[in-house]
Amino acid sequence: MLGVDMSTATKRSSRFSYSERYALFLKKLKQARLDAGLTQAQVATALGELQSFVSKCEAGERRVDIVELERFGKLYRKPISEFLESRERR
Repeated sequence: MLGVDMSTATKRSSRFSYSERYALFLKKLKQARLDAGLTQAQVATALGELQSFVSKCEAGERRVDIVELERFGKLYRKPISEFLESRERR
């Protein structure tokens, strides 16, 4: 494809790869639930979803969009920024 090595372009764009950054996000998402003292089933009920929805979101089997992140954040009493901060800022 146009002779561009996308892996090199991706490596240059960030210190962390996309998958590493998403893995960090997932870890924060799950930790926020645990910090809130909630089970996946409780979260699912509060969001009007199935428990498998929460499980798949936390496992990375289902991508979390910004609207869903806002719902998780409100339930966990965390601002969206809490989930988006990189390791570099800490």
